[in-house]
Amino acid sequence: MSAAKIRVFLVDDHPVVREGVKHLVNHQADMEVIGEAADGVAACAEVARLLPDLVIMDMSMPQLNGARATAAIRKSCPQVKVIALTVNEDKVFLRELLEAGVMGYVVKRSAAEDLIRAIRIVHGGNMYLDPAITSVVAGKPEPREFLEHTRLTAREKEVLILIAQGYLHKEIADRLQIGTKTVETHKLRACEKLDLRGRAAIVRYVKDMGWLAEDSRQMPPPGTYEPPPVCGEDPS
Repeated sequence: MSAAKIRVFLVDDHPVVREGVKHLVNHQADMEVIGEAADGVAACAEVARLLPDLVIMDMSMPQLNGARATAAIRKSCPQVKVIALTVNEDKVFLRELLEAGVMGYVVKRSAAEDLIRAIRIVHGGNMYLDPAITSVVAGKPEPREFLEHTRLTAREKEVLILIAQGYLHKEIADRLQIGTKTVETHKLRACEKLDLRGRAAIVRYVKDMGWLAEDSRQMPPPGTYEPPPVCGEDPS
């Protein structure tokens, strides 16, 4: 009697990528693709219905990004393991995905056999990190230590979001009722933790983490914000 195959579910918003991965997986004697989805919302519903052994999850998707979809799947179906398949190779994304519950991290430029090896390793209950990003956690034996080292405070996160939205340090300081130098300090500490260099990197990080969508503050367009008058001050 042959051993049961590893049941794999694919999540990627690009049909060509899904077809390529499906072809690769189905040509392995010990695994098969049992379903697929093009976005995080559909993935959560289908995974709950099919209960695969393992999910191969893209990170940048419409409606619900890969990190949030992973967290939702791990909460509702803790027995289902998740491998992140992404173009990103830095600790900005690794931190978020480890926290969401992924057990494997494979970059899309890696060889096909790397993904197959990751599937077998993760299915066996072990963590797999692509060789391209293992240097990110070098010297940190436990992922949790890495997460604690890079975890942002609520204020640091808030400052990064506002910077990504295009606000100047003075506008952010007025909005949060803190000093401009304090804003700069929060930005510096956050960038050091996440290894972000420049505003473009901040914008990319905030967008990929889905923080712009979750931010509920209603600020006027950048450059037009006027701070409220000090109590007792004539607003005119």
